[in-house]
Amino acid sequence: MLNIYCPYCEEFREEEEFAYAGEAHIVRPPDPDSVSDEEWGRYLFHRNNIKGNHREMWFHATGCRQFFNVIRNTVSYDIEQIYKLTGTPPEIWEDEHK
Repeated sequence: MLNIYCPYCEEFREEEEFAYAGEAHIVRPPDPDSVSDEEWGRYLFHRNNIKGNHREMWFHATGCRQFFNVIRNTVSYDIEQIYKLTGTPPEIWEDEHK
């Protein structure tokens, strides 16, 4: 089990308090009515499934009920960095787990 740091509560809590909310930094089309079905489908369903460091969004479900972003290594499950949604996304470095 992970101990996840909530950047809003400013403390570590058990993973059970959080919910995974998908890949971070997915941008919704500004005018959904003007995009093709193919583009809309890509927005809704196509996600990166990388091996290595990955940007994810998490939700502190039983705590402050805030969303925040995490860079987590999908191979080791190690959390590399946590930042608020309003923060600038850090660069993701490539590692040996490509």
